[in-house]
Amino acid sequence: MKFVEVTMRVAAVLVFAADLISIFIGISHSPVAVRIIGAVMSIAGTIIFIVAVQTMRNSWRAGVSTTDKTELVTNGIYQISRNPAFLGFDLLYIGTLLMFFNWILCILTVFAVIMFHLQIVNVEEDFLLATFGNEYLQYKKKVCRYIGRKR
Repeated sequence: MKFVEVTMRVAAVLVFAADLISIFIGISHSPVAVRIIGAVMSIAGTIIFIVAVQTMRNSWRAGVSTTDKTELVTNGIYQISRNPAFLGFDLLYIGTLLMFFNWILCILTVFAVIMFHLQIVNVEEDFLLATFGNEYLQYKKKVCRYIGRKR
């Protein structure tokens, strides 16, 4: 699934560039209340991403690496989300969209969020299952993909 991984990275770069341009130009068709909600979402997404990276410590990788040996991280923020870094990116991108709404940014944000999801379900989860087997299956039964615990 190299196509998904490469496309996800391209989407991330494009939406980041569109975010910066939108912020720099300052164009927004959003009411003030929506912009405030977007700011809160963006801040929350950034914090979630930072906490996810810090929790993973030496196991953090950008993308899937079959050569680096890591452990399955299930503590900290990973007790309530199997993919908090992706959740953080999604919140950041959607929050920025709400703050600086324009149609180009909207299209790129939706594209990036979809590509992140496809990266998770078609690449990351398959890799984790192949690498950690039953340990990952047990973890998957307890913790939701994006947020929440299962009963």
